[in-house]
Amino acid sequence: MDVIKYEVVGAIATITLNRPEARNAFNRALRSELLAAIGKAEADEAVRIVILQGEGRGFCAGADLSEKRYQPVDVQLETEYKPILLAIIEGQKIYIASVSGAAAGIGSALAMSCDMMFMAEDAYIYLAFAAIGLVPDGGSNWHLLNKLGKVRAFETIVEARKMPAAECLELGIVNAVVPVEELKRYTLERAKKLALGAPLAQAAVKRLLREAGSLSLAETMTAEAKEQKALIESKDFQNAVKSFFEKRKPEFSGN
Repeated sequence: MDVIKYEVVGAIATITLNRPEARNAFNRALRSELLAAIGKAEADEAVRIVILQGEGRGFCAGADLSEKRYQPVDVQLETEYKPILLAIIEGQKIYIASVSGAAAGIGSALAMSCDMMFMAEDAYIYLAFAAIGLVPDGGSNWHLLNKLGKVRAFETIVEARKMPAAECLELGIVNAVVPVEELKRYTLERAKKLALGAPLAQAAVKRLLREAGSLSLAETMTAEAKEQKALIESKDFQNAVKSFFEKRKPEFSGN
């Protein structure tokens, strides 16, 4: 891969957007390689956690506007960006966005598609679309509506606001804000802790939370019951119960 760095250490895969000269803006190669890297992580049974980060001074500056357009934007969004974002949202792994500098445009959608997000104190989300006569894409309207509510989402979008890390934390967009020099260490420590959890249950929680927004309370209870039945029949649950009575920490295998 030329514009993606992919590294696996233990149960943690780290995917690094590697176009620092362009603030990791998306071009055709980056879209293609990122989708391939996500597929690689999903296919690796040893990987439980995936960290997404940017090389250099920023997470992702959005789409590379200097790239010559080779297809209509709606086709590009449907065929190149949407598969990446849905691969994260619908994936079996836990995805963590580790954001320093700017997460702008479609870069903000990438970060918000992850299950968790940690930001450096200098980081910000920038939705500049309104300033150039466009609307957010990549699912950003959905994410902002669900995270902020209609009134704040509308304000953020139409005013093309930069949302600094502290505000993102206050509004519940991000899980934690840490000093710039601590971001990588903090992200890795949180990832290591998550990697010790029960992968089958973690994947089930991800599915339930994704579905619950469109289900009634009764339907959510039914979905929970279905997931619980499968989990109770797993070896991980049986071993965890045994560990509980033996007063030791369980080790989860994902079976």
